[in-house]
Amino acid sequence: MKNIATIIAIVLTSSFGFAQNGPKIEFKAKDNTIDYGTTSKKSDNGVRSFEFTNTGNAPLIITNVLSTCGCAVPTKPTEPIMPGKTGKIDIKYNMTPGPIRKTITVESNAVNYEDGRIPLKIKGEVIAD
Repeated sequence: MKNIATIIAIVLTSSFGFAQNGPKIEFKAKDNTIDYGTTSKKSDNGVRSFEFTNTGNAPLIITNVLSTCGCAVPTKPTEPIMPGKTGKIDIKYNMTPGPIRKTITVESNAVNYEDGRIPLKIKGEVIAD
């Protein structure tokens, strides 16, 4: 019985250790959200950056960045982000007057998010000039 418990402990420890290896993405924005606040098209170009660090032990590859609409255009890194290095995903919002409530989905090989998919959010309000 003691041997079975030991084997189970080894298997579980190995599984957890394996799950922790690989690239990991950590965004600097609180709750992965950027708040534009209240702004106007006249005073704001609509560009914001989600900065992140690869805190894992393998190269991080951003394979795609998808927006829920054409009003927020994302730009992703083209090269892998090495462990310990930083990168950014730029978002250009079109600054149409009204509330901003959009989700941008990052697709990557990050092991700390399910299927490597990370939801990013932008919020705020654009007032008429």
